[in-house]
Amino acid sequence: MREKPPQIRELQRATVRASRLAWARLTTFGSGYAVAACAGAFLAVAGAFGTDALPLGPRLVYWVPTMLIGAAIGAVVSGLVATRAPTQSRLATWAVITVLISGPLTLVVAGYTAIMFGQSPASLTFLFGAVVAVSAAMTAIMMLARPPTVMTDEAAPQAGAPPGSPPAAPAFARRFPPKLMGAVLYALEAEDHYLRLHTSKGEDLILYRLADAIAELEGLDGAQTHRSWWVARAAVADVRRGEGRVDLVLPSGAVAPVSRRNLKVLKELGWF
Repeated sequence: MREKPPQIRELQRATVRASRLAWARLTTFGSGYAVAACAGAFLAVAGAFGTDALPLGPRLVYWVPTMLIGAAIGAVVSGLVATRAPTQSRLATWAVITVLISGPLTLVVAGYTAIMFGQSPASLTFLFGAVVAVSAAMTAIMMLARPPTVMTDEAAPQAGAPPGSPPAAPAFARRFPPKLMGAVLYALEAEDHYLRLHTSKGEDLILYRLADAIAELEGLDGAQTHRSWWVARAAVADVRRGEGRVDLVLPSGAVAPVSRRNLKVLKELGWF
């Protein structure tokens, strides 16, 4: 059989990558709402915040949807915080997300309470405090189970150790999935909430922040070439220039872009 044209091979490769990313997103999405539903069931069984006087059925109908709505609001808020304030501490992120969730969720809970029980909450202040308490706990659980992903700004590339360093820095090597253990790291590519590892043994996705990964790559000679890419210097097989842009070609055939802001710095570092 004749070899497939490059365009078809690239299309197939992109399709496989898209399907893997879609599955990873679906898994992460489902797990967050599953946690929220379980928390709602727990609050219903416990009869939290004065709902113990109601039968279990109405408590479940009240708490589970409330927690699922809170999870939906939390997902939107978390994405906005990650985009607007990517460098703040975990504690600050937790506090900001909790406050931003609690405001609109208090109004939702007040309206849902009126629909369910035919009367509005006696005190919005008490209701807001209860929502803050639950939101704080749920946000902490979600952050521990799934650290918020942050795209780094286009900062200057970070130079690592001299050439000849080990193929993977010890701090980051433990992040490798089993099938990539012992592989030479070529590059990291941020894809939404995930990192794609480009290695000598192939590619795979992991749930991790690009900024944290770069910090753990100290000891490798590499640089952040773009807001969503980090590349090992020894992995640059070719440099492509054209139409006002520069791309780095990896041994696997993957192409890492170089942003205009980082282009000058990479030249000064002697990459090309």
